Amino acid sequence: MVKMKAIIPVAGIGERLRPFTLTKPKALLPVAGKPILSHIIESLIDYGVEEFVLVLGYMGEKIRNFITENYPNKAKFVYQDKLLGLGYAVKLALDLIGNSPFIILLGDTIAKLPQKDNLNPDENYVGLVEVDEPERFGVAIVKDNYVLELEEKPKYPRSKYVLAGVYIINKPASLISALNEVIEKDIRTHGEFQLTDALVLMLQRGERIMWFNVDEWYDCGTPESLIKTNRSLLKKVKCDFMGENSIIIQPSYIDISAKIRNSVIGPYVSVGSNSVIEESVIRNSIIGDGSYIRQTVLDSSVVGNEVIFVGKCFRLNIGDSSRVFLEWQKEREQR
Repeated sequence: MVKMKAIIPVAGIGERLRPFTLTKPKALLPVAGKPILSHIIESLIDYGVEEFVLVLGYMGEKIRNFITENYPNKAKFVYQDKLLGLGYAVKLALDLIGNSPFIILLGDTIAKLPQKDNLNPDENYVGLVEVDEPERFGVAIVKDNYVLELEEKPKYPRSKYVLAGVYIINKPASLISALNEVIEKDIRTHGEFQLTDALVLMLQRGERIMWFNVDEWYDCGTPESLIKTNRSLLKKVKCDFMGENSIIIQPSYIDISAKIRNSVIGPYVSVGSNSVIEESVIRNSIIGDGSYIRQTVLDSSVVGNEVIFVGKCFRLNIGDSSRVFLEWQKEREQR
């Protein structure tokens, strides 16, 4: 039986997620109680993937160490020294894939994979999702079960169906040949080697590309989308955590090592390991590991690791190892 493999590109800097990505790669940012990358890896394992190739770049050693520690003997790694686009990243990984069928799943996207029984094992597939702002994505023109045309981030999209960052490649030779041509002929869109352009070449050569609808698709590229993804995924999480003189409103996730005292937490809150929350009200937010929050009201916020925050607030995005004491500021203003 052919072994199913997966390529996960995780080389990006994650500029839209700063300040959190100043100290941690975006694939390791937490949502619903575990890193984005864990959600991706575990969904692929459940799907039957046995081997992973991760394309590393920015803070790649942190990702490598995380995978080696938590998913030993499952992954191989390749480094992308230059951020030249998704097509270039996939090309680097293909040397470790060989002729096996494989899945490509982007490292900042959590998506539900299709039922295997609905797929033809002799066809290549792309996952599509319908969005309101298709110009930010690769856009697909489809007819019935087939993709007719593809265009990367068009100024005037002709469809609302966009590439969801999920690709199932059952015939690797055709994609390998197309990517080779894209790079050898220096075919670039927006200055990068795009996977979309390789797929366009395949279509021009008469190759068929089928598509499936991605029923559940969670983008994790901005703090706002991170909170939205956390909110959606928490609906599937069961948490029995009991705080001290506190109310926990479900759905929420609180690590067993956290301490919650005299607070109201939830709904839609994730709290990382060894964090302490006292005399606070928090909802629709993500709190990292080892943080201390007291006398604070938070909504729609992301708090990094090892943060100390004391004082009133309503919305907050604050990176790792920050220290904020708003009551000190208030006392100073009153003097």
